[in-house]
Amino acid sequence: MDKPDYQSLIDLLAQGVQPYIGQGKVADYIPALADVDARQFAMALVTTDGQCYSTGDEQARFTIQSVSKAMTLTMALQRYGETLWQRVGKEPSGTAFNSLTQLEFEQGIPRNPFINAGALVTCDALYSRLSAPVHSMLETFRAQAGNPKIGVDVKVAASEYEHRHRNAAMAHLMKSFGNFHNNVDDVLKAYFSYCAIELNIVELAKAYSYLSNQGYCQFCQRQILSPRQTKQLNSLLFTSGLYDAAGDFAYRVGMPGKSGVSGAIIAVVPGRFTVAVWSPGLDSVGNSVAGIEALAALSDKLEFNAF
Repeated sequence: MDKPDYQSLIDLLAQGVQPYIGQGKVADYIPALADVDARQFAMALVTTDGQCYSTGDEQARFTIQSVSKAMTLTMALQRYGETLWQRVGKEPSGTAFNSLTQLEFEQGIPRNPFINAGALVTCDALYSRLSAPVHSMLETFRAQAGNPKIGVDVKVAASEYEHRHRNAAMAHLMKSFGNFHNNVDDVLKAYFSYCAIELNIVELAKAYSYLSNQGYCQFCQRQILSPRQTKQLNSLLFTSGLYDAAGDFAYRVGMPGKSGVSGAIIAVVPGRFTVAVWSPGLDSVGNSVAGIEALAALSDKLEFNAF
């Protein structure tokens, strides 16, 4: 099969989603995100042979928010392997990403690593193994994205910490069930710093390129995860990566993916490419309106669906 002209394709997609750019609303429950201009869009695609294609506001920098959860899980799997699943499940949640009732009902074991409670447990596990958790995460992104200057937007991290109460409640609830081992405030500060890591769209696609390449990152020339672990992580992204809209995303797009309330989304076509989109206007579930449309159009154009 001939390789598609990815640059022309994503340029075409960027034109096609123009009516959707600016639709929805930005994540105003985090005050530092409330001032972001919703009328922005960027898209980047990185193939398994290391070719990068980008379009739109490709130099704009944004915090990755919950897209960071995929890297937190990656780093935890590197250090714990299968034993991690004793503390967090692998099932879609079926409830809001920040639900306390489900966590109470299931005795402090979060349904999956991508809802907030699951990400907090994964972060807690990582915190136990790292002497400098934020620095280690930054070094990972810097190496895999190819930019040694990647940092944390401290204003966003501080804003999220200031409005931490529901996440803190989840962490304390899990601690009451014996499933949270470190100081809650310390882990929350690391967690919010992870969410506030700031990238541009090309760096985001590069950082997660290993997910389409059997766990190998060509930019830092390292095996990040084993092929089996990569397949398992992609399976979890497919079932649980887009909040309550994972089923709709699977139906329309058919790719493993992870979204964040900054308007960023990563999606994976194993063996071919990792694609990243960013547009800050969110739908009612918290996913980028224009980003979802762009990925759905990409899937249609390539006639790709995992099934």
